[in-house]
Amino acid sequence: MTQLGTQFADLAPHLDYLGPSEVATLERAFAVAEEAHRGQLRLSGEPYISHPLAVAQLLAEMHLDTDALAAALLHDVVEDTAITSEEIREQFGAPVEKLVEGVTKLGRIKLHSQAQVQAENIRKMLIAMAEDLRVVLIKLADRLHNMRTIAPLPEERRRRIAQETMDIYAPLAHRLGMGQVKAELEDLAFSVLDHDNYERVRQEILSRRRLRETALELARERLSRQLEVAELTAEVAGRPKNITSIYRKMQQGGRSIGEIYDLVALRVICEDVKACYGALGVVHSLWKPIPGRFKDYIAMPKGNGYQSLHTTVVGEGGEPVEIQIRTWEMHRTAEEGIAAHWHYKEGTRADQRLDEGFGWLRSLLEWQKEVLDAERFVEHVRLDVFQDEVFVFTPKGDVLSLPAGSTAIDFAYRIHTDVGHRCLGAKVNSRMVTLDHRLQNGDIVEILTTRSERHGPSRDWLKFARTSSAREKIRQWFKRERREENVARGRELLDRELRRMRGAQLPAIPAGRLQELAREFRIPDLPDFFAAIGYGEVSARAVVLRWAAAEEGAAAPAAGPAIPLISRPSPGGGVKVAGLGDLLTTIARCCKPVPGEPIRGYVTRGRGVTVHRTGCANIVHAADPRRIVQVEWDADSRQVYPVRLRIEGRDRTGLLRDVATAIAESKVNLSGAAVEVESKNQAVISTVVEVTSLTELSRLLERLEGVRDVVQVVREGG
Repeated sequence: MTQLGTQFADLAPHLDYLGPSEVATLERAFAVAEEAHRGQLRLSGEPYISHPLAVAQLLAEMHLDTDALAAALLHDVVEDTAITSEEIREQFGAPVEKLVEGVTKLGRIKLHSQAQVQAENIRKMLIAMAEDLRVVLIKLADRLHNMRTIAPLPEERRRRIAQETMDIYAPLAHRLGMGQVKAELEDLAFSVLDHDNYERVRQEILSRRRLRETALELARERLSRQLEVAELTAEVAGRPKNITSIYRKMQQGGRSIGEIYDLVALRVICEDVKACYGALGVVHSLWKPIPGRFKDYIAMPKGNGYQSLHTTVVGEGGEPVEIQIRTWEMHRTAEEGIAAHWHYKEGTRADQRLDEGFGWLRSLLEWQKEVLDAERFVEHVRLDVFQDEVFVFTPKGDVLSLPAGSTAIDFAYRIHTDVGHRCLGAKVNSRMVTLDHRLQNGDIVEILTTRSERHGPSRDWLKFARTSSAREKIRQWFKRERREENVARGRELLDRELRRMRGAQLPAIPAGRLQELAREFRIPDLPDFFAAIGYGEVSARAVVLRWAAAEEGAAAPAAGPAIPLISRPSPGGGVKVAGLGDLLTTIARCCKPVPGEPIRGYVTRGRGVTVHRTGCANIVHAADPRRIVQVEWDADSRQVYPVRLRIEGRDRTGLLRDVATAIAESKVNLSGAAVEVESKNQAVISTVVEVTSLTELSRLLERLEGVRDVVQVVREGG
C-alpha cells in the first residue's frame, strides 16, 4: 500500500457507520484532493493533504454524513488549487459544492484591509452556517486542526490566528454547545497569546490535582456506594476543567487558584431525568451544599441546549467540590452540542425542541440583509450570539433568553417589533424602571405600551439597547420615517469623520468617487448611502477607512500628513541588515513582505538593500547571488506620525488627567498638551499624539470621545 493509501486507511476505522458506496465516494474525494494538493507542503514539511484528511477524521468522529466528509477533504481545493466549484459539483454533486463554497475564504475578492477581509470571511461563514450547520462544523474542525499544528508559523501570524480563535471560533463552538471543541480551542489559543500565564496555571492545576486526587477518589467511591444503596444506576467520574476558564475566573474575581470552587469536580451520569434529581438528593445527604452554588439547567436549559444539574458541596477534607449531574443524552449534547444533532430538522419532538434553542441562527439571515457593513455585522454577532445569557420571564411565565447586560428596551423588541416601537415604560418585578434598566436572571418584566400609531422610538434608545436586533429595528424605523433628516445627518457625520481622521472635507471627494464608495457598500443611490450613514446602517468610520485605503500612496491633503491605514515598519529602520551596519532598506514592490514573514535582502546600486520575501522569484533567481544578504525584521521599529488634536469639553477638575489616561491606555505616545479655558464651562485641550496608522488614530478618537464631559475631538491641520 502506498503512503497516501495508508493515509486514507487511517481514516477508514472512523467510517464504520457508513456503507461501502459512501466510503467509496470518500476515497474518490480523497484521490481528487490529493492530486490537487500534490507538491504542496505545510510549513511543518508534511504533505498538505494531511490537513484535509485530519479535518475529515475529526468530523467522522462526530458521525457526520458523506457530503460533509467529502467537503472536508475538498475544502481547500477551490482556494488553493486550480480545481473549480463547477468541477466539484460535476463530480460530487451540488450539496458538496455548496458546503465547500461556504467554507472557502474570500481570498480572491479585493478588499482594503485585513480587518475587512477577516470580517467578510466570518460573515460569509456565518451566513452559510445559518443555511447549513455542517458548514460551521467543517470550519471548526479545520480551525481545531490548524491550532493543533500552529507551531511552525511565524509569531505574528500565530498570534493573529489565536486571537481570532479566541474571539470568534471558541465562542461559536460554545454557542453551538460543543464543549470539548470550545475548551480545546480556548486552551490552544491561550497558550499562544499568553504562554507564561498558561503554563503557570497549568502547573498549579497539576500540582493541586496530585494533592487532591486521593480525596477526590474517596469522594467518588463514597458517592458511587450511596447511589447503589439508593438503587440509582449512574456512572461517577472526575471532570477535567480547561485551563482558560480557570484563569478567566481568577482574573474576573481577583481570586487565587485555591479559591476556584470547580477546580475539583465530579460528574454523575444517570439513566433518566428522574434519576438525576434522585442523585442530587443523595449528594446533598452526603455533603453540605454551599449556598448560592446550585443551578438547575435541566429545568431551564442554556440557549445552546446544555442541560445539567450543578451543585458545589464541602467535600472530603473540607475542600469544595463541584458536582454535575446529567443523563447520557445530556452528556453527549454537552460534549458535542449541535454535532450530536446536526440532522435536527427531521421532525422529532427532541429535534423541534433543539430547533427552538437554535433560533438565533435564523436571525443571522435577517441581520445580514439589514447590516451592510461586514465589520458591524461581525460585531453584532459577537454581542448577541457569543455573550453570556440572562433568563427573564414575561408576566405569563414564558422564559426568554437575552444576552447578559440586556435592558428593558431589548426585552420589548424581543417580544415584538411593534411592542418595542410603542414602548412607554417597563415594570421589573412589579416596580417601575427606566428603559435602560439592566435585566437580571429571574426578573419578571412587563412592558407598558401606547396604542398610538404615531409613537416611535427615540434615538437615545440606540445608546442603551444591548442587542443588535433591537438596535437594527430602531434604525429601520428611523430609516422609513425620517429619510430627509437621515440624509442630512449622514452627510454631517461623514464630513466630520473625514475632518477628524484625514484633515479633509466632504466636498473634497468627487461625486464620482462617493458613488463608487456607495456601490462598495452595496447601495446604488447616493442619497440612500448618506441616509444609511445617518441612521447607523453604515458607519462613517468604515467609509473613511475604505476611502483612505484607496488614497494611500497618493499625495496627502494639504491639511495634514498622510497616515497609512495600517501600521507598517519605517522604510529605513524596520529591517536590520546582518554585518553591514546601518544601511538604507527598501521594501520590494514585487512581493511586498510584511513583518513576521521570512525575508532576504538584495544590495542595489543607489537604493541600499531591497527587502524581499524569501520565496520571491526575484530573489530566488537573482542576477548576482553574491549581492544577497541576511536581513531580519526590527521588532522595535515602527514609523510614527504626529497628529495635532483639539479636544473640546466641559471644564472640570481632572479632565486633562482623564484625557491623558485614555491616550496612555490606547498605547499612544503623548508628545505635548496645553489647556485653555475659553469660557466658564468650556475647556479646550490642544495636544499632539504620535500614531502608527489611521486605524490606530480612529480607535484613539473613539476612546477620547468616550471620556466623561468630552464634547468633540477634532484633528487639526499641520
